[in-house]
Amino acid sequence: MGVPAFFRWLSRKYPSIIVNCVEEKPKECNGVKIPVDASKPNPNDVEFDNLYLDMNGIIHPCTHPEDKPAPKNEDEMMVAIFEYIDRLFSIVRPRRLLYMAIDGVAPRAKMNQQRSRRFRASKEGMEAAVEKQRVREEILAKGGFLPPEEIKERFDSNCITPGTEFMDNLAKCLRYYIADRLNNDPGWKNLTVILSDASAPGEGEHKIMDYIRRQRAQPNHDPNTHHCLCGADADLIMLGLATHEPNFTIIREEFKPNKPKPCGLCNQFGHEVKDCEGLPREKKGKHDELADSLPCAEGEFIFLRLNVLREYLERELTMASLPFTFDVERSIDDWVFMCFFVGNDFLPHLPSLEIREGAIDRLVNIYKNVVHKTGDSFRRRQKEKRKRMKRDQPAFTPTGILTPHALGSRNSPSSQVANNPRQAAYEMRMQNNSSPSVSPNTSFTSDGSPSPIGGIKRKAEDSDSEPEPEDNVRLWEAGWKQRYYKNKFDVDAADEKFRRKVVQSYVEGLCWVLRYYYQGCASWKWYYPFHYAPFASDFEGIADMPSDFEKGTKPFKPLEQLMGVFPAASGNFLPPSWRKLMSDPDSSIIDFYPEDFAIDLNGKKYAWQGVALLPFVDERRLRAALEEVYPDLTPEETRRNSLGGDVLFVGKHHPLHDFILELYQTGSTEPVDVPPELCHGIQGKFSLDEEAILPDQIVCSPVPMLRDLTQNTVVSINFKDPQFAEDYIFKAVMLPGARKPAAVLKPHDWEKSSNGRQWKPQLGFARDRRPVHLDQAAFRTLRHVMPRGSGTGIYSNAAPPPGTYQGNLYRPLLRGQAQIPKLMSNMRPQDSWRGPPPLFQQQRFDRGVGAEPLLPWNRMLQSQNAAFQPNQYQMLAGPGGYPPRRDDRGGRQGYPREGRKYPLPPPSGRYNWN
Repeated sequence: MGVPAFFRWLSRKYPSIIVNCVEEKPKECNGVKIPVDASKPNPNDVEFDNLYLDMNGIIHPCTHPEDKPAPKNEDEMMVAIFEYIDRLFSIVRPRRLLYMAIDGVAPRAKMNQQRSRRFRASKEGMEAAVEKQRVREEILAKGGFLPPEEIKERFDSNCITPGTEFMDNLAKCLRYYIADRLNNDPGWKNLTVILSDASAPGEGEHKIMDYIRRQRAQPNHDPNTHHCLCGADADLIMLGLATHEPNFTIIREEFKPNKPKPCGLCNQFGHEVKDCEGLPREKKGKHDELADSLPCAEGEFIFLRLNVLREYLERELTMASLPFTFDVERSIDDWVFMCFFVGNDFLPHLPSLEIREGAIDRLVNIYKNVVHKTGDSFRRRQKEKRKRMKRDQPAFTPTGILTPHALGSRNSPSSQVANNPRQAAYEMRMQNNSSPSVSPNTSFTSDGSPSPIGGIKRKAEDSDSEPEPEDNVRLWEAGWKQRYYKNKFDVDAADEKFRRKVVQSYVEGLCWVLRYYYQGCASWKWYYPFHYAPFASDFEGIADMPSDFEKGTKPFKPLEQLMGVFPAASGNFLPPSWRKLMSDPDSSIIDFYPEDFAIDLNGKKYAWQGVALLPFVDERRLRAALEEVYPDLTPEETRRNSLGGDVLFVGKHHPLHDFILELYQTGSTEPVDVPPELCHGIQGKFSLDEEAILPDQIVCSPVPMLRDLTQNTVVSINFKDPQFAEDYIFKAVMLPGARKPAAVLKPHDWEKSSNGRQWKPQLGFARDRRPVHLDQAAFRTLRHVMPRGSGTGIYSNAAPPPGTYQGNLYRPLLRGQAQIPKLMSNMRPQDSWRGPPPLFQQQRFDRGVGAEPLLPWNRMLQSQNAAFQPNQYQMLAGPGGYPPRRDDRGGRQGYPREGRKYPLPPPSGRYNWN
């Protein structure tokens, strides 16, 4: 489903799920930036146990941002990623676990979407370059002014795919980052860190969900763990609900549409390349001192509280007078399943369902009507289902134009069919989503032929302000089904066998997606073999369709996936003999890599919303072609083409530290069980890592501008989740001992409006948080220091200079400034903080009102009072809080060895420095 559309709908319908993050910014003292102490209590009035990072949602905006200048090279990209993680960590402040998951090789069902995105990105990039050059030549021919064309290598975001050198280097950089933070940051002191890089198969968010599912099935799992997941994808909301964990929160950047972007030709704001006129840049400020300022501040973060969304859904889905006990957990599962029909990463949405037209609300109304109509026939229908008998008569006959008809009832003369769902959705919106209004002009038979009354075209006021593209299907006119199958599938709608095949594939897809969300990947090989979905009216006899998947399937290897998803333009990321298969006219698989392809807008306005009509990759033909070039791989390419696993890191203060060290000292060759009492109940298997980070061994920095960690105390080891039989069923229920969070919603939260006042999200998790206000004396003081009439004061409406944007190191520079000194502004103290044990060690686990027996690992952690030890080496100024490294890499210029030292704080205060 479209992320902006779904999030916009969700936030409007359930506004109280959103909470603005309270973010503590680094302070500055004598020109030195002091980082945030994440060991302090969370300023958002909540303490999180586990933080999960869907890393691809961090990698993309840091490597090719849309709202600020891009990093100049790969090293700056890595530092930007480090700083982004630091910012998230200082907001969430996890107390037990940090899980960092990068997308690995995806299931075949996902690879088709990845293939579409990468081919589309390559096509749009080439078209944009051609258009940019054309407009440049026209402007210069007319005597227009344009800055000199900057010659630089374009960053191909397709390299953010498993198997590339970029992803391999990213994994090395993150290992270094984790080791540095565990050594030097007090907020990381007792944290368990798991890194699942791109060599571990599976999508990042699904690796996270698989970890949660497998830990929930262990006897030592804490059912009241508070999870926080970072990511912007809409499916994270569904995945969080599918865990049935009572405390689950999502953190993401606040979505702000229509962010200003500079013109690609003149670098000015307010127009696009196609509208550029080559006018000289206007002066910004009296002396053009704001020439390089950002148009807006860095993005803000928000929390999405899934426990509040559960409250909304419980109220909305609860039904009375049912012949069975209402179970809110099962109804939430039903809601998640219904959302699959409006689109997901693996299946196209049904043609008559659009989020912006109230599709989910319609599905919920249909769902509730169907459940109520079951009535006393519930037990009889259950018996019939068990016997798998085909019903001749429907068990229910719901009424209403937007409700589905039971199988076999379509030919009923009294049936009404919603053949113009967009018009019906518009009428529903006009009536505040009340009962569907039925127009006599919107009735058609199920095969698309007109009823005696006929139909009318969608009204102009029902469309958006911009003109919509030509729609050859015209769902609002008679014969829509024939036109749809002819235009989209190139078959006649009367071809019952073909329609049956499409429906069966779609039903298989629904079962696959449901299994993927709740149990894990049912098959790495399965995919939906069509570009479009069938109509809901074609779902006949689906109860008898098989939904079993081939067992024992294996994922692609990383380089094999690259061959399956990359266009020929991105072949430079592949070995020479492999990329030749993408461009050689005599290649046996050259048809997989078309130079051009059609994009069906499919009723949308923009090309990126359309359907890329690419040929599907035949796995057997691909593997047969690759057998001939496999011997050409170098040892390094062979290593990158292998599948890996997760790595666990702990610092010297963690209870697991000595246990892991003993495994390395004894040279254990067999996997060893993780002792849950030493790791907050986490279970799994440890095995020795050949490339382990070990205490008293130098951790070499893969980033030239950062110094090696010469006095390391961190240890890493391979970690594997608990294993289960392939047919094991993970229970989608609230676990015993789980405490339902206190209700958040109040009676007025159910009202659709608040007397016309615009709703605003609260700040932090506490409703009674009082915002800070300035009194009259403070305002009088401000008036004295604010320059009048100049328009450039510290409280003016003009954009502040770049230096005021804290934490955003990749900003436009003022004239004469160099990039590296700007990066050095984020420094760390020369001595790490030594303070009281973090809050989670003192009272973190006493959550109930009454006394609660502490688990073994909780008792042990409460008894720990060892202070965080200072660094054993001099911490000097460096980017992102890192020590600068000496120039010892054969001509690769590093940072100067000497930097500004931190002054020691006063002897008394919050921290115990002695």
